[in-house]
Amino acid sequence: MSNLLANATSPYLLQHAENPVHWHEWNNETLAKAVAEDKPIFLSIGYAACHWCHVMAHESFENEEIAAIMNEHFINIKVDREERPDIDSIYMKAIVALTRQGGWPMSVFLTPDLRPFYGGTYFPPQPRYQMPSFPQLLLGIAASWQDDRENIDLAGTQLTAQLQTEASMASSGKRISVEQVEKSPERMLETYDWENGGWGAAPKFPQAMAIEFLLRKELTTENTEKNIADAPFHALDAMARGGIYDVVGGGFARYSTDANWFLPHFEKMAYDEALLARAYLHAWQITGKPHYRQVCEETLNFVAREMRDEQGGFYSSLDADSEGVEGKFYVWTKKELEETLKDDYTLFEAAYGISANGNWEGKTVLQRTVDDQILAAQFALDPEDALAKLAKCHKKLLIARGKRIRPGTDDKVLTEWNGLMLIAYAEAARVLDNECYLEIAQKNANFLLTALRPRGELRRTWRKGKVGREVFLADYAALILGLIELYQTDFSNRWFTAAQELADEMIEKFSDPGGGFYDTTKDAAKSSNLPLRPKELQDNAIPSGNALAVEALLKIDAFTGKSEYRQLAERAQGLVSDFVTMYPTAFAQWLSGVDFALHHIKQVAIIGDLDDNETQMLITEVRSKYRPDVVIAATPYPIPENIPALLDNRTLKNNLPTAYVCEGFACKLPVNSVEELREQLDH
Repeated sequence: MSNLLANATSPYLLQHAENPVHWHEWNNETLAKAVAEDKPIFLSIGYAACHWCHVMAHESFENEEIAAIMNEHFINIKVDREERPDIDSIYMKAIVALTRQGGWPMSVFLTPDLRPFYGGTYFPPQPRYQMPSFPQLLLGIAASWQDDRENIDLAGTQLTAQLQTEASMASSGKRISVEQVEKSPERMLETYDWENGGWGAAPKFPQAMAIEFLLRKELTTENTEKNIADAPFHALDAMARGGIYDVVGGGFARYSTDANWFLPHFEKMAYDEALLARAYLHAWQITGKPHYRQVCEETLNFVAREMRDEQGGFYSSLDADSEGVEGKFYVWTKKELEETLKDDYTLFEAAYGISANGNWEGKTVLQRTVDDQILAAQFALDPEDALAKLAKCHKKLLIARGKRIRPGTDDKVLTEWNGLMLIAYAEAARVLDNECYLEIAQKNANFLLTALRPRGELRRTWRKGKVGREVFLADYAALILGLIELYQTDFSNRWFTAAQELADEMIEKFSDPGGGFYDTTKDAAKSSNLPLRPKELQDNAIPSGNALAVEALLKIDAFTGKSEYRQLAERAQGLVSDFVTMYPTAFAQWLSGVDFALHHIKQVAIIGDLDDNETQMLITEVRSKYRPDVVIAATPYPIPENIPALLDNRTLKNNLPTAYVCEGFACKLPVNSVEELREQLDH
C-alpha cells in the first residue's frame, strides 16, 4: 500500500512510497496536520544516491513494527535535500549545533511550529555503535512529548533562537582585501596533505573550488614557495590515479572513504563532475599535459552518455549501490579482467596491480599503481603506445560493464547543478574546439530557459515534464554564470540577454538590505512557516549561492559597465571578509570571485564577420591559454541591437576584423593582428 509519497516527483521520495511509514511531503497541509493533532514531527532528509539513507530505510522504514511506532506518535515527513536546500540548510545547522557533526540521512524532531529540539543522522534498529536503537529513541521522545513538554519547548526555543542569531548576520561593510586574497594560498597549504594529495582525512572529498583558486594564483602571482604552485596539480594527479576516478567510464565518485583516494563511496554526483572537469580543463590549459585533458574529456563524455536527458537536462546522480550491493557495478575480479582483456591483460595487470585476492573485499577497485613511464619501459613500448593499449582495455571493460545491472539514477534535473554543468561544457567546447560539447551546452541552456522557466518564472526542479514550485538563489546564480560562459563560446545574444534578465530578477527576489542575498525568494519567505530565512555563506560540496551570485554580478558588470552590479557584489563580501583568511578552503569560491575583481579585468570586444577566418583568429588568440580574468564579447558589423554594452560604439579599424582590449576603465588602441592582440592581453 502506497503512502502519501506515491505522487512525488523526487526519485528519493518515490523510493519510500511503499514504506509502511505513513510518510508525508513537506507542505502546508502536512504542517497544519501536525498542529491540529498536536504531534511532534519526525523529519527525515536525504537524497537518492545516499548509501546510509538506503541502509536506514531498509532497517527501519521498511520495518512494520518501527513504522507502527512512527505512525502512532509522529507526523512523518520526507524531504529530498536536493529539492529543498532551504529546509536542509536550516535543520542541518540544528543537527550540527546538537551533535557537533552532520550528514545524511538527517533525522530531526520538530515541534508542530517547526522548532527543532532533538536529532542526529543515522540511527540503527538495535542498540549499536554506542547509539540507542531507533525504536528506543522514538518511544523516549514520544514519552517526553507527553510528560515533559515544557523542557522540549525550552530546548526548541533556545536552539531556534541560536539559529536565528547566526542567520541574522549583516555585512561588515568591509571588502575582501588584496592582502587577504594573496595570503590565502599559504593558509590553504597549511592543511594540505602532501603525502596523499588534497585536504582532510577520511572521508576525503575533492576540493575543486580550492584547486581552482590555486590555479588562478599560479597565474596571477609570483609564488616564492614552489609548493604553492605545485599543490593544485598534485591534488589533481592524486585523484586521477585513485579509485575515486572511474578509469573505465570516466567521472568521479563523491568522496574517498580513506585518506589516499583508494576506496570511493561509489555514488556519482552531477556537481562533482562539473566542477572537477573544469578544474582538469584549466590544468591542461596551464601545463599542456595531455592526461589533464583526458580526464576532463572522459568525465564530460561520461556525463553526456549516462547522465543526460534526451531533452537536454543533466540528471542529478547515480547511486552507489546496484543489486543492493555498494560498488558492485564498478569492481572486478581477476578472472573477469582476464576473460575480458585476453592478450592485453598482462599490461593491464601491471598498470593496476591486479591480484587474485583483489584489494577490497575480494574484488578489485581499479587504481593505477605504476606510472606511464615505468609501465612503458617494463613492456619496451613507447609511452604513447602503452597509453593506447590501456585505452583499448578501458573500452573493452566499459562494454563488459555495460551488460551489468546499472545503479539507480536520480533523473531529476536541478537548475543549479545544470548551471554548473553548463559552465563546464560551454568552456570545454571553446577551449577544446569541440562542436559536440557546444551542441550539448546549447541544448541544455535552451532546456533550462524553457522547461525550467515556465511562463518566465525560473524553477529549481524538473522531472519527466513536471516542474517544482520552488527556486533558490543558487539556481539563478549558477544559471547566469553558465549562460555567460555559453555566450562567450558562440556569441549568441540570446544567452547574454537571458543572463542579464536573470541577474535583475535575482537582485529583486533575493537581496538582503543588510548585504548579500538570501537563499529563498521574498515571496517564499512570506508564505513559509520556517523559523528563519536561510542565507548560506560557506562553500560546501558545491559553491554557496552567495559566492556564485557575487561572481555572476561581477561578470555582468564587466559586460555592461553598470556599477550597481559591482556595488552589490562588493557589499556582499562584507559577509565573509572576517573569515576568508582564517578558513580559505571553506570560502574558496568567494576568493576566486574576488580575485577576478581585484585584478584588472581585461574586457575584449571583437568586431567582424564571425565566419571570417581573420575574425576567428582573433577569437582563437583570446582562447589560446588560460585567462581567468578575461571576458570576451564579439559581434558582426554593423553591430546589431541588444548586444552587451561592451560592444557599443565600436567600429572597424582599416575595415578589417578588429579587437579592442579594455582594462581598468580604459581601452587600448584597437588592433587587427593576432600579434598585437597577444601583446595587449599579456601585458
